[in-house]
Amino acid sequence: MAQQQHQQPSTPAGTGNSIFGGPAHLQQPAGLLAQSSFSSFSTALTPASAASSNNTYIMPNSPLKHRAAMDGYRPKVTRTLGQRPACLVNASVTYCGNNQIYAFGGFDQYTDEVYNHVLRLDLVSHQWNLVDNYGDIPGVRMGHTATLYKGDKLLVFGGENEHRTYLSDLIIFDLKTAHWTQPQVTGPIPKGRARHAAVLHEDKLFIVGGITGHDNYVLDDICYLDLKTFTWSKSWRFVGRFDHSAYIWSDRVWVFGGLSEDMDKVSDLWWLDLKGNPAFESPPHIGTLDRSGLSRSAASPRPSYPSVQSTAVGSSGYAANSRTAQVNPPSFHLKTYAPQAPGAISALKFVSGPNVPSQMQGIHFHVYSSGTLLDFVTPAATITSKECSLSALDLAALRWQKLAEGREIFKPGYRWHYCTMNEDGTKAWLLGCPTDPGAIDLGANGLEEYLSDIMEIDLRRYGFLGNNMAPEPRTTRPSSRTRHAETPSKGLGDDLAKLFNQPPESGSGTDFIVTALSRDFDEEEVMGSALVHAQVDSVGDTDPDQTWLSPDTPTSPPIHVHRLILQARWPHFARLWSSQMAEFHTKKMHIPEPYSVVKAFLYYLYTDRIDPPDQNGNETTADLADVAGLLVMSNIYNIPHLRLLCVNRLSKELDVDHACIIWYCAGLSNEEWLRKRAANFCMTHWGRIVRTVGFQRLPRNALVELSQEVDSEGRVVAGEELDMMQVGFGVGGIDRVGGLGRKDSVGSGGSDQEGGRGVMESDGHEDGEEEEDGMEMS
Repeated sequence: MAQQQHQQPSTPAGTGNSIFGGPAHLQQPAGLLAQSSFSSFSTALTPASAASSNNTYIMPNSPLKHRAAMDGYRPKVTRTLGQRPACLVNASVTYCGNNQIYAFGGFDQYTDEVYNHVLRLDLVSHQWNLVDNYGDIPGVRMGHTATLYKGDKLLVFGGENEHRTYLSDLIIFDLKTAHWTQPQVTGPIPKGRARHAAVLHEDKLFIVGGITGHDNYVLDDICYLDLKTFTWSKSWRFVGRFDHSAYIWSDRVWVFGGLSEDMDKVSDLWWLDLKGNPAFESPPHIGTLDRSGLSRSAASPRPSYPSVQSTAVGSSGYAANSRTAQVNPPSFHLKTYAPQAPGAISALKFVSGPNVPSQMQGIHFHVYSSGTLLDFVTPAATITSKECSLSALDLAALRWQKLAEGREIFKPGYRWHYCTMNEDGTKAWLLGCPTDPGAIDLGANGLEEYLSDIMEIDLRRYGFLGNNMAPEPRTTRPSSRTRHAETPSKGLGDDLAKLFNQPPESGSGTDFIVTALSRDFDEEEVMGSALVHAQVDSVGDTDPDQTWLSPDTPTSPPIHVHRLILQARWPHFARLWSSQMAEFHTKKMHIPEPYSVVKAFLYYLYTDRIDPPDQNGNETTADLADVAGLLVMSNIYNIPHLRLLCVNRLSKELDVDHACIIWYCAGLSNEEWLRKRAANFCMTHWGRIVRTVGFQRLPRNALVELSQEVDSEGRVVAGEELDMMQVGFGVGGIDRVGGLGRKDSVGSGGSDQEGGRGVMESDGHEDGEEEEDGMEMS
């Protein structure tokens, strides 16, 4: 930080065109470019003695010192220690907080044993331990579910025991005391089942689908257990699935993947509306439990495993627990039909698209985070890591996006068997083992014996907000006829928003003024970005110590704010203020950035949201160029929460008009994943990208850098060759050309591009295409 200068030089200005397009009536850039290299910043400031009260301090744009750059992210595989469990089939693996993962039950495919052991993995020491557990220890089982409840309990429901009897009991494991309890339940107990889905919502444990009965028929029902009264609801018909995933978000039960009643792998998405249905919102009626036939059947309806006289020892080195007490009747009753579930039931089938993951290939793990379905396509015997991927389905927009190629996530030579996620939805873990012949944990016959390795995936690196930080609400501007009524407070942020940018005479209590670049400047002459100012300073064209705004410099209208809020919410501002600089006594500050970005930034400090209000005070959706500018500011001033909001929005709404801006700002902010994703999008839609205002206003060095994103062997495919490719391989799904194994990207589904239809082709070193609208719906 420079010391105060006694002179008052004019505002630093750069030359060249702004890359930010904006509304024509504003005549201003709609975004921000700022310095991304981490130059040093000092808070050793010298107070001034001769500052005029009319002087306005210019906020510096140098980022914080010692901030490390974010390199390309790749999840790390770690070898675990201790009493590692066998690669059990249909066990439950649950993240339970405090850096601990619990595994329970499962079937050892090499010894034909079913287990009921509890094992714990410490994610700090990477140590597995067999947990001594007490109380009403449940019988051995596989295909059950284990759901974390209130942070310290596991709700274990259903499964299949060693006699192939399907269970419908609920047992609770206390993580603090390692004690099992079986609560007394009432109401109609659902059919025993395995390989179902369980999801927790508002003290209700919802059970969806599964398989049951002596002929393994597929259940199509949904029911729930009220955990306040331990009362089962009735069952309703929903969708027949097993080995599927379920999620409750936006007052809907979502079901995806798994196998259908015809034993086919499916990619259908189903959802059931819960809102407004008393059957789901009110507690079920308390009934009586039919205890008939609760004793364990002497004869199993299905063939049991070969009897073993002595206690069997599995490949993990510990014996199966011999207790197999049955707590519910065997499920060999005839199939009955439940009534249709109340509420609207909808379904969507994803037919094809370059970003739609095929459910027929690889091993899929489906988890959910902040309104998004994540599909980890992991390596299998018939698919390598290069053919795998991490894809995301936005449940609000119902649109697939490919977040990363398999080679960016999965290290070759591993097979993954389980996936679990933290409650916040910001981290996921894959558990598996190596498959290389030389791996030390493979048995004599090359068998996969242990869950010996774990891979942690930080989903925040891919722009996920997490379940505790829901996406921002999108509101539409009310019409002039809308009647404004007093509404209850929606939180501190909404209350503070009412005071944002209100002049002091209105009684708002604002005591500080912030200005930005004039909204009337000629964007063909001024870049309007701190980046350009910083670059000019670095070559000596202007004085890097300029801290005063010339009185005759045109600026934007003043933005009225509260100094106390800026001091509490903006660490950079707080450090400058605490140094008692004389400039700040003027209670004025100028940020040499576009007005819309500065206003959005200050509004974020008030509300934790990035959609500033319009002139009438109504919330609007921020332009993507402004969000890209906010991303750069979050990097400059080291505000992680703002950075996460920006990456989330930009990754979801990446489009042709803003792709260049997003690519450029992601590079300035060291957001390598977002930058690479935007670059792939630009390559996919190259014919349209080069005709956007953002592309035409990129600095020359950025134009060269963007052009070099394509592989050195890349070429443009157009004309008759492109037509042949579309006919021979299908639009939007080209994987190979002429047998050369080159990856292709067809712009906008292969349709004619204005003035230049074509495909950017490379030799396979570049990652796959990014097609935002790459799906068809039926």
